[in-house]
Amino acid sequence: MLTNGAREAGLSRKAAAEGTGACGRAAGSESSASGAGRGRSYCPGLASFRAMWRRLGALVFGPAQNTRLCTRPVSGGRATIFALSSGQGKCGVAVIRTSGPASGPALLGLTALRALPQPRVATLRLLREPGSSEPLDKGLILWFPGPHSFTGEDCAEFHVHGGPAVVSAVLGALGSLPGLRPAEAGEFTKRAFQNGKLSLTEVEGLGDLIHAETEAQRRQALRQLQGELGQLCQGWGETLTTALAHLEAYIDFSEDDNIEEGVLEWVDNTVQGLREALLAHLEDARRGQRLRTGAHVVIAGPANAGKSSLINLLSRRPVAIVSPEPGTTRDVVESAVDIGGFPALLSDTAGLRDSPDLVEQEGVRRARDRLTEADIVLALLDATDLASASSRHFLETVVTPGGPSTPGRRILLVLNKADLLPKGRRFGGPALPPHLLLSCKTEAGLEAVLASLKRELAAVCGNPTVGPPILTRARHRHHLQSCCEALARYEQSRARDLALAAEELRAARRHLGHLMGQARAEDILDVIFRDFCIGK
Repeated sequence: MLTNGAREAGLSRKAAAEGTGACGRAAGSESSASGAGRGRSYCPGLASFRAMWRRLGALVFGPAQNTRLCTRPVSGGRATIFALSSGQGKCGVAVIRTSGPASGPALLGLTALRALPQPRVATLRLLREPGSSEPLDKGLILWFPGPHSFTGEDCAEFHVHGGPAVVSAVLGALGSLPGLRPAEAGEFTKRAFQNGKLSLTEVEGLGDLIHAETEAQRRQALRQLQGELGQLCQGWGETLTTALAHLEAYIDFSEDDNIEEGVLEWVDNTVQGLREALLAHLEDARRGQRLRTGAHVVIAGPANAGKSSLINLLSRRPVAIVSPEPGTTRDVVESAVDIGGFPALLSDTAGLRDSPDLVEQEGVRRARDRLTEADIVLALLDATDLASASSRHFLETVVTPGGPSTPGRRILLVLNKADLLPKGRRFGGPALPPHLLLSCKTEAGLEAVLASLKRELAAVCGNPTVGPPILTRARHRHHLQSCCEALARYEQSRARDLALAAEELRAARRHLGHLMGQARAEDILDVIFRDFCIGK
């Protein structure tokens, strides 16, 4: 987007830019006669260009950082860690893993090998105590030289028999070697992130995959571990980086008439399009977070409608006390369940009625609070008692549209005790909205209730295999929301001060970088070099 004059100026500036290396150290001396001569003949405005370059660096990095950062990989001198990577307790095979520079010596020390085995090839070896050469176990060993390993460091694995004594002996032998120490919780994954093997969103996806309890959670976590959310955010970051680079170039070079017309309009359109994309992604009704932690399903209804029986039936275990006496449940009883592959947190609540008992009054208050927080309400009524005042009041205040229920909340009306109805099933009382019949005693109608509840959960949590990757944590939403706010401030600052507008784009980019766990300011200069031929 530069004119030919700007490109020629960029070529002349190349000679000056080549005077520094990537870490800000001088690659040549200006006092050199030949170097100075070439600089004066090739770029007459060298001094003014360097002043401009310092201003550009200050704008991008801030006043304290006006040179490109020198990034280095994590030092290989750190301690080598080891830990049991498979589950605790007796098992057929236990996997013990090491990571760090002493992994190779540790592997040789426990196997008495003279050379490291072929990488990523399982080898059967007798493991021995390094000091006494006492046999410990016979198992498989694997060698993963860095950087081609999970953590990016040298790694070794010992696949031994899963008895507690064997595992303890091998761990003790590793702990006796110099330079090795037990790993802290999550330290292997932390090193993988520090060494660039995983982005922060991929790390979170790995943690979610390990803790996934339902099929939908597994699918969502696997997509995030495969980097889909990270790739989406990376694309947003590249778009924002390009827009900022063009704006910075306009600020510094527009006076030289080297910038083509329409650059600012292009930046404005790009920022507006990016903001719209982020807002559309934020309008997901928190499906990813609900899928990760479980949708909140509240079982509510009048006293003695069968709410405790229903939570026990859905949980397939005695979660709540069941009694024919009304008002048995006085507090919220919760149970995490898997409904058709979707996670749900069921809450059994106290029966909604007026009671002189102070404890039951508190239970009713908590039940009403849970109703306001619910994603889905399982509204339960006694099919044989629909004409009662309590049933009518519940229908009018909770179930009927237009009542004080939370807007957008999903309600599934279920009539329990269907086994007590006459064959004609003629209900006495008010007209009913769409409903399902159920008998918690005989389980008749349970399949229909589960199918309807699964459809409601799918609508609340979304399909993890369809569409763009969704946000799974409050941290993701916070940074995207903050990025959108910065982009909105850009539009407000654009007409007043371009420098302030550029600062808002930098703030937006920092939030995207924080979401990914990286915020490399030198990428701005990389885009300037590539797109504008400045110092190329």
